Amino acid sequence: MDLNTNLALLEKIYKIYDDFAVKLNVACKRYCSECCTRNVTLTTLEAYKIVNYMRAKDQTVLFRKLEVESYKKRFQPKTTTNGLANLCIQGEEIPDEENNYIWGKCPLLHNDECPLYPPRPFMCRCFLSKQNCREQGHASIDPFVLTVNNVFLQYIEHIDAHGFTGNLTEILLFLESEDNRQAYENKAVRPDTRGLIPNQPIKALFIPPEHRDKIKPILQSIQAIKLS
Repeated sequence: MDLNTNLALLEKIYKIYDDFAVKLNVACKRYCSECCTRNVTLTTLEAYKIVNYMRAKDQTVLFRKLEVESYKKRFQPKTTTNGLANLCIQGEEIPDEENNYIWGKCPLLHNDECPLYPPRPFMCRCFLSKQNCREQGHASIDPFVLTVNNVFLQYIEHIDAHGFTGNLTEILLFLESEDNRQAYENKAVRPDTRGLIPNQPIKALFIPPEHRDKIKPILQSIQAIKLS
């Protein structure tokens, strides 16, 4: 599939998730940014959409905010969601990964609001807590919601199988370059790109037995948009 088709598929996947999420009883609301850390990851497809939005809205100054704080510690994944699923299938060891919210807030935040909220990546859309994180000191996410989140992450990675996953800082700064955007458009991004790891297609979904019946309508909605 070409890039425009993949972007259209991404929008449809977001819409299905938003329709699911709007029915949940969550504490998350405007100006609540406790979970907005510098540890967000996303795919190149999502980042490409965000960069296009930044350029259209004349928000490219945000690249400098990322660059200024790029020396700070943040989560940099060693494998993707589908990569983890494949390791489980093969019975191989899961790599240890360090991730800590105390590493700080997302460098893009301004007055506890996200300047890129409309095109925000799925990792920002799916963190839905049942309790106020600021008051309780931690989030509380329903186990079924976590299962749904993992499935959506797998499908988003699947449609960007020729692309990469990485920390928001790495990917957005990478796609700031016109040459890198063209390489991505032509499916010619180098496999050794610093800080980014190759995406993988779906081989198995992360769905525990107790959630298989409940998630069927969501799976049917996703599969109805004819992902290849």
